[in-house]
Amino acid sequence: MYRIAVLPGDGIGVEIVPQAIKSLQAIGDKFGHQFNFSEALIGGAAYDAVGHPLPEATLDLCRSSDAVLLGAIGGPKWDDLPVHLRPEAGALLPIRKELALYANLRLCTLFPGLLHASTLKKDVLQDVDILVIRELTGGLYFGDKSREKTPDGGEKATDVLTYSTLEIERIVRFAYQAARQRSKRLCSVDKANVLESSRLWRETVQKLALEYPDVETVHMYVDNCSMQLIRNPRQFDVIVTENMFGDILTDEASMLTGSIGMLPSASIGGEVGLYEPAHGSAPDIAGQNKANPLATILSAAMLLRYSLQLEKEARVVEEAVRKVLQEDYRTPDLAEPGKKVLGTAEMGDLVAKTIREI
Repeated sequence: MYRIAVLPGDGIGVEIVPQAIKSLQAIGDKFGHQFNFSEALIGGAAYDAVGHPLPEATLDLCRSSDAVLLGAIGGPKWDDLPVHLRPEAGALLPIRKELALYANLRLCTLFPGLLHASTLKKDVLQDVDILVIRELTGGLYFGDKSREKTPDGGEKATDVLTYSTLEIERIVRFAYQAARQRSKRLCSVDKANVLESSRLWRETVQKLALEYPDVETVHMYVDNCSMQLIRNPRQFDVIVTENMFGDILTDEASMLTGSIGMLPSASIGGEVGLYEPAHGSAPDIAGQNKANPLATILSAAMLLRYSLQLEKEARVVEEAVRKVLQEDYRTPDLAEPGKKVLGTAEMGDLVAKTIREI
């Protein structure tokens, strides 16, 4: 029996997470596994209920589980709260820190039939398959922050960007191991021509590269990488980078797949992994059965692979998503003439049904 902590969160989170659970239940039925799902509050929903976006009870549940499935958090309703109580700053960043989730993996894979969904030319997108590994518990997001008044009556804000050799070595070694399992190509992204933290990052990668002679290592400035992702994404296999750069680049990379609703995410490194779609809570479509659940379902596949070591089961989930798309089923964000458009729940039902039939 596997214990899964379920954190639906806010907005479309409460709609997409049940669809991933349907897929996991289908996997359980097919392979004889038992999943025990326990739900807890996080984000704005938690603040509304108990006055804090990350209750201690939620952390306790996560720590006692085999994996965590997260939907989405935040929304304009909570934007005026003090920073430490806003869902993103008060829940998402702390849960990563508390669970020691230093490595974020985002898969950017173009599924058959979705070439049309991207704004890029088809010949640019052919065979895109990129794994972005983002350092998740350091950098600007976790550095010291301050504000102070200035003599002219304004304010000065400061965010401190700090990385240690240990933090860099940890994530880069993880990336090298991942590259060895793929095509043995690693691109390290930094801004070493400007930032001291990036110079340390590059120097550390250069030293570690000597330990992985079988992996081709290249270095790229983040601004150039941003351009190259659009110009020639097929040159990339595994990308490793620091926290803020990874946050930005993965949102850009999501559009190679046609929709950010197709981008799954895994945050690992500690004793329990956290799995969530890369998109946000999308309050503009919440409650309308319009959200694309496929990124969440694909995140559940990553949960099977990385936390439960159920590789065959993970591949079945991914194959079910691929099969559904090949049969021309779409959610509204991927709709085009001649395709069969389904709502959130209906897409979840179809993927689960397909899992059972594979």
